[in-house]
Parts: sequence; C-alpha cells; structure tokens
Amino acid sequence: MEAREIRKSHEQESVKPSGRVYIYGRNAVRECLLAGRRKVYRLLVAYSHSASQTLEAIESLAARSGLQIERVERSILDRLTHGANHQGVVIEASEFSYSSIEDLLASGELRGKDILMLDSLQDPQNFGTLLRTAEVFGIGAVIIPEHRSVEVTPAVVNASSGATEHLNISKVTNLARTASKLKEYGYWVLGLEYDESSSVIWDVDLRIPICLVVGSEGSGIRELVRKRCDLLVKIPQAGRIGSLNAAVAGSIALYEIYKSKSSK
Repeated sequence: MEAREIRKSHEQESVKPSGRVYIYGRNAVRECLLAGRRKVYRLLVAYSHSASQTLEAIESLAARSGLQIERVERSILDRLTHGANHQGVVIEASEFSYSSIEDLLASGELRGKDILMLDSLQDPQNFGTLLRTAEVFGIGAVIIPEHRSVEVTPAVVNASSGATEHLNISKVTNLARTASKLKEYGYWVLGLEYDESSSVIWDVDLRIPICLVVGSEGSGIRELVRKRCDLLVKIPQAGRIGSLNAAVAGSIALYEIYKSKSSK
C-alpha cells in the first residue's frame, strides 16, 4: 500500500476529536490492530524510523484492513503523544470499551477462568505490567473500581504491550460487593498481602476458580475489601527489603495460580 504524506499545521494535528485516543508504541499498536476491538481512524508512521518485524506486521495489518498509512514528521507524533516513546508509530482510535462483569458471569464466558481484582491501583506502569501478566497467564477478567483508580489510558496500553486489547476489563462501583457476587459463582477470593498471619501462596490449593485481589501501592487492600476475602496470602521473602511492589507481587501470584492449574 502506498503511504500518503501528511503535512498539517501544528494546530490541526493538536486537535483530537472527542471519543478518540492516540495509541502509541509498536507492540501496543500491533495488538490493537490484531484484536480489532477498537475502531481505528488513522495510522501515522514517522518518516525517520528504524525497520523492524513489528512495524512490518503493523503495515501488513493496515493493508489487510484497508487502513491508509500516513507518513508524518516525528515531531507531530511527539506532540500527539506528549513526548512519550512512540517508536515512530501512532494510531488514532476509539476509546477503550470496558466489559460488564455481570454480563461475563451470566454468559458463562468466565467459567473455569480466574479473575484479577485491583483495589485502587494508581500507577499506570504497575497497572500495565499486571495487565500484561494477566493476559499471558489466561486471566478471564480484570476488575477495577470506578473511582480512585488508574484507568486504561494510552500510557497503560503501551505499558501492557497491548495486552489491554485482549482482556476483559471491568469497572465496578463497589469492589467488596463484587467480591461477594463472585463467591456466588464459586470463586475463592484471595487477598495478596504480606502479613505474619497470611498463608504462603504455594501452600494453598489454587486449583479452584480464584479471584486474586491486589491492593494499591501505598495502603494495600482496603479494609472493606479485605473482609470479603476468604483468605490472605503472601509471597515469602528472604531478603532485607520490606516488600515487593504491587506489580511484581501480583505477577508472581498470578504465575503461582497458573502453575497450580497447569500441573493438574
């Protein structure tokens, strides 16, 4: 497909239509195009960029879908992404569409699949890391609170390497109430918290459907949510550092859950 050269003014390129976002980074853009869950309006590629298999895959996907490639100055991509590391490629796409956890449960789509619940996580990088891990290990849904939590932004899409585009991510108004609802569907709710009274995660039978709760970076799991947990689990430590951060601890726990089911 022949690329079209675009030379617009600073003002024109700075205007973003309502309901659209700029997804950037080669892995994030590729996964967005592969998943096909968003409407994609434009694919922008910088004149000066290093060739890679990922970029070739992006251009191939664009050609297959009839999406025009627009060649632009790198400075335009810098402005659109506010200086983020866009790796020379950006797509203008529709905003992320959240799933309904009630609909997922009712439809049976989550049958046999584990769930990750994030209690007021604030850091986009931590969120993106956990989403990437969740997708790799086959998590059926990720639940976040509607307020006081990081959301699926372009920065999170990039940090997750595009894992957001393949995941069911649900916003709920009340995590504690949602945890109770999950129990009605046979889920065992485990809170990840390093405490003397917490059980070591690999000493727990994780072969039943699990909802793993990971707390925020600063205060951990809130009291109301903690009370709805069936059990608190921890990852043992041998070093002198006080604790692992939320993304690392959560990723290790997700692996343990995945491993327990893979070894049946």
